[in-house]
Amino acid sequence: MIRHIVMFNARNPDDKDKIFEGLKTLEDIQGNWTIEVSRNIKADKIGNDIDFVVYCEFPDEAAMEQYKADPIYAHAITLVRPLRDMRVAADIEAA
Repeated sequence: MIRHIVMFNARNPDDKDKIFEGLKTLEDIQGNWTIEVSRNIKADKIGNDIDFVVYCEFPDEAAMEQYKADPIYAHAITLVRPLRDMRVAADIEAA
């Protein structure tokens, strides 16, 4: 299994709702995977630069590529990329 974790922050705080709505569309992509889009509640007071987290679990790389090939994914990028400041992604193998 691959855990794909992506973190974002807003360039302009006024755009946070638009970014969140754009990212939430990713949850509509159907497949054999888990996708959760959340706002960072910033409970940890150290390094609160992240506003949003996209957490995904894919059975393999092929499934992750299928997810990224979906038109909804492309649409979410079109909505979010101009509004975000930073994007950090990590892919880890899980048992």
